[in-house]
Amino acid sequence: MRPQDPPQGGPAAVGAALPALETLKQRACESVELNAARLGALSRDIWSRPELAYEEHQAHDTMTRFFSSGELPGAAWAVQPRYKLGTAFRAEWGTAAPQAPRPLRVAFLCEYDALPGIGHACGHNLIAEVGAAAALGLKAALESLPQPAPVAVQITVLGTPAEEQGGGKIDLINAGAFDGLDVVFMAHPSQENAAYLPDVAEHDVTVKYYGKASHAAAYPWEGVNALDAAVLAYNNLSVLRQQMKPTWRVHGIIKNGGVKPNIIPSYTELEFYLRAPSMKDLSVLTEKVENCFKSAALATGCKVEIKGGENDYYNVLPNKSLQKVYKENGKKLGIDFISEDYILNGLSGSTDFGNVTFVVPGLHPYFYIGSDALNHTEQYTEAAGSQNAQFYALRTAKALAMTALDVVFKPSLLEEVREDFRQVKLKEEGQINPVEPNREPVLA
Repeated sequence: MRPQDPPQGGPAAVGAALPALETLKQRACESVELNAARLGALSRDIWSRPELAYEEHQAHDTMTRFFSSGELPGAAWAVQPRYKLGTAFRAEWGTAAPQAPRPLRVAFLCEYDALPGIGHACGHNLIAEVGAAAALGLKAALESLPQPAPVAVQITVLGTPAEEQGGGKIDLINAGAFDGLDVVFMAHPSQENAAYLPDVAEHDVTVKYYGKASHAAAYPWEGVNALDAAVLAYNNLSVLRQQMKPTWRVHGIIKNGGVKPNIIPSYTELEFYLRAPSMKDLSVLTEKVENCFKSAALATGCKVEIKGGENDYYNVLPNKSLQKVYKENGKKLGIDFISEDYILNGLSGSTDFGNVTFVVPGLHPYFYIGSDALNHTEQYTEAAGSQNAQFYALRTAKALAMTALDVVFKPSLLEEVREDFRQVKLKEEGQINPVEPNREPVLA
């Protein structure tokens, strides 16, 4: 029952005494503003001490101290440090409701890993801040109710490490951390505001060539050149690009190209990321790319080992019902969203949140932070730590909290969200042919 609905009798009649939904949204926004200083300090702390994937110990401790603090308004959060992963955490708070068989479980995700060399150039400190702020806002709105809501609500904040490398959310999915959740929210910094961007599926691959060392001047014919194999593989992929779909991406580096010019390289190593809009396309692309690697080994006489990463990142599934409501709330706060044409014709990166959207309905909007700098640059690192970014991050958190309130108090919306999830997932799973990231290395 929505808070503005008339009583229908029975236990749900408590809804008659609830404030209007818009009043609750205003209370959520006020809470975000009330906590702005401590939220900004949280973000700045994480930003100033960047840590790589699975090594975010200081960020983990900062987040768990934040939710364990007695200075936060309202009832205490139940905090579980090192939740299923060494640098993950879980914080929970819930309401009671008459005759509630199970609570509605709403989750906000916080990322906090950085990039090597350039720190928080993807703004994950702001992701952590937005997730925390939205959770505080929703909690404050529910605590302001004079009577229990007609449905019990459990708010969960999940600290999800290792988005940039490894896929911490996938580890947490496999460990059962997302079991029982109804809706999941997070937001990512960008150059524009969008309720959805088509984040694509990704497969990581490491390629190793084994040749034979020899003196490069005296008797090069005795060697088998692993660097030649690496260069051929790189060029093979360049030739393949003419036949690649416009939405496919292949990019990589040569991590090891030999040790000295006068030694025929006996070992080289490459690392590549393969991306496509769906898991089906990704499987096709992976086969083509692996053939490029194998043919380079055949041409040079080298042996090759091809090994996929531990976790493939799935494409993010859209949820139009959540996106629509988020845009409505965002516009009330002055957020100017990009056009649908831009979304349909554009591409984004990849995220392990995609895997989350295959197990629970989710919303993953993007938000402008007051800078035109591009992600994964030193300029974006500076922007993510600036005071200017705070207004945009907190405004986004308000929109997330408001959208969560719509989900809580509009049962018809919740059903639409679930139906969108079922339909999109059914369509997508009909195409999936996973790349099998944990299979044995291909040897040739």
